[in-house]
Order: sequence, then C-alpha cells, then structure tokens
Amino acid sequence: MTSRAQVYARIIELIEPLNLKKAPLAETTTFAGDLEMDSLTVMDLVASMEDEWDIVMPLNMLPDLETIGQVADAVTKLVAK
Repeated sequence: MTSRAQVYARIIELIEPLNLKKAPLAETTTFAGDLEMDSLTVMDLVASMEDEWDIVMPLNMLPDLETIGQVADAVTKLVAK
C-alpha cells in the first residue's frame, strides 16, 4: 500500500521540473498563487500523477485542490480505492 508520505514525496518530484519560479514546495504551497501554474501545466501534472499511480482524477475534483497537501490527500484516497 502506498502511504500519504510516499505520495507527497513523489508529487514534489513531479512538480520540481514544472516549478519555474523555484518556489519552496510545502504542504501549503498553492499551484495558482505560489507556483503561478497555468491550467495547461496543471493538466500536465495531473496526467503525470494519473500515469504514476494508475488512477483517474475526476475533473470536478480539481478546482478544490489548491495546495500540494490537498492534492496529496486526494491522490492517496484514489490510490486506496
């Protein structure tokens, strides 16, 4: 089983190449505000996470995921299903 800590660590690795601002990455880092990611970059990240864990992130879930921590929680729940 994949732990939330493992999911979080891997999400950080997936964000690194997309973090053009070199903003510090933490639980509370926001994609739009802190990382200034546009929707296309966010969708690339979602696709990477879906491939990584063989999950599908429902599009209606995405607007509620503003921070790295929220995404880690969501992915952990999806992986557990």
